[in-house]
Amino acid sequence: MHRRLRGQRRETQRREWHVAAALLLVLTAPAAVSAGSAAAVEDAASSPPVPVGVPPPETPGIPSDEELQASGAVIGEILIDNQNIFNLEDPKDNIPIFRLADHLHGRTRASVIRNQLLFRSGDRYSRRLIDETERILRANEYFYDAWIRPVRYHDGQVDLRVTTRDVWTLNPGFNYSRSGGTNSTGVQLEELNLAGTGTNIAVSRTNNVDRTESQLAVSNTHAFGTWTTVSLAYADNSDGHLHDFLVNHPFYALDTREAAGVSGNDDAQTDSLYDRGNIIDQFHSQHNFLSAYSGWSPGLQNGWVQRVSGGLTYDEYQFSPVSTWTGPTLLPEDRRFVYPWVEYDLVADDYVRLYNHDQILRTEDFYLGTITTLRVGWADSALGSSRSALIFTSTAGRGFRDGGTSTLLLASDFSGRLENGTLYNGLADASVRYYAEQSANWLFFTTLVATKAWRPDLDNQVLLGGDNGLRGYPLRYQDGTARALWTIEQRYFTDWFPFRLFRVGGAIFFDAGRTWGEAPLAQPSLGLLKDAGFGLRFGNARSGLGNVIHVDVAFPFETGDGTIRRAQFLVTTQQSF
Repeated sequence: MHRRLRGQRRETQRREWHVAAALLLVLTAPAAVSAGSAAAVEDAASSPPVPVGVPPPETPGIPSDEELQASGAVIGEILIDNQNIFNLEDPKDNIPIFRLADHLHGRTRASVIRNQLLFRSGDRYSRRLIDETERILRANEYFYDAWIRPVRYHDGQVDLRVTTRDVWTLNPGFNYSRSGGTNSTGVQLEELNLAGTGTNIAVSRTNNVDRTESQLAVSNTHAFGTWTTVSLAYADNSDGHLHDFLVNHPFYALDTREAAGVSGNDDAQTDSLYDRGNIIDQFHSQHNFLSAYSGWSPGLQNGWVQRVSGGLTYDEYQFSPVSTWTGPTLLPEDRRFVYPWVEYDLVADDYVRLYNHDQILRTEDFYLGTITTLRVGWADSALGSSRSALIFTSTAGRGFRDGGTSTLLLASDFSGRLENGTLYNGLADASVRYYAEQSANWLFFTTLVATKAWRPDLDNQVLLGGDNGLRGYPLRYQDGTARALWTIEQRYFTDWFPFRLFRVGGAIFFDAGRTWGEAPLAQPSLGLLKDAGFGLRFGNARSGLGNVIHVDVAFPFETGDGTIRRAQFLVTTQQSF
């Protein structure tokens, strides 16, 4: 389990704006990729491509799901309709540059899609399994969307067509993002779906506020035609290195009975503590992590899933001064925890399919069920730990849908360790997200998020600024032991489809947030900070390189001593609106 600090520090990097991805869509892709196209059509169904964002129509004359299930119908032929990026039967898509893109793109292989289906020919027809399979397929970043439709019923058998639409997966360009008054840039060559196999490979060099990083990463969530994820990453950084690996066979579906995995991390870097957007402390950290687990579940029973897992974790941090840092230095205490642990998960089967909420004209699977997780481990000095501690993590969530027009999502987590009955590095997060559908194109959204820390390790900060929601202020602007952020947005989803590449939306927003508590070396809190602004949203309809591009202008209400700009310009790529 990696530190929350490292996640905060690399947030800007994860949200890089792939500027050239769309503009260089068909100009720089290597011709060798086209070799996968011919193989990809081996199993394609003879159906016309569907427009982007529009599900395939239902076939008339097919019995309803209830009738098929009641009659004991079984699945007959399964047709794989793996559609390319552009619909060349649409005159607006049938232009030379789009035809070239389809030719160069290695379409996802039919076998990759088949290996992700939760059903086979001869199985009993189940609408639940069809819906869950659609969600699994849509979760792949190389698909724009996925649908499964009955297309023929005969002699007690129902034939199914599995339709997927690919997106452009080669990123040969430059990366740029801006948030909190700082820029991140880089260049990389990344392929999310190598030759249609679902393999992600990336070679990159990025420069952000924390470091310059040169990285090679390879991953596949369905390695060797299985449900096993294999991921490897190697980075040579200006302040250290990163070696990371993961082999994991997860609980990939609600009815999955077994899971197991192993992961490891060797991470050396310079960590900086921030306040008022400036570095207030700096030190070198070395993190070594290794964990293995296995899990078991009785499967889906009466709409609920219970899972029990157990594992063993080695987690060590070592800290040392940085010779180039001339300011105040507080070093976190070295720590090493070696501990077995057990985990219990409870998951309800409750999803709803929505549109124009966090994406633009794209199928969104919202989880509305109850979910809870509790993991408890005991680190003992007899096992090599630097001190004995009870280490725990927990999560809980619940969703509500009222009247078909409003959605409420609640989520929380709580983690920490108990040493001699005292809570250390305790961290509680809670969030409330509310969506109110005003029409097909208008949506009101508001969210409240809060964090509270108890005796946090020095290298774990509770920060608030332009890089995590307070858009009118510099990044990592306020430091404390607690924070809260309230956001209101009026969202508008247009029908504009410029260059047949992006769906366009817009937002007017208001943010208000503050921190509490006395953090080491930090100045007193400035109290409640507020900003307002507006922005454009570009939904990536043809590329898998980031779902929604944000271009925002935010105006802070408090400019302090004049060091805060009266307007902040932000450009980021995020997973949601």
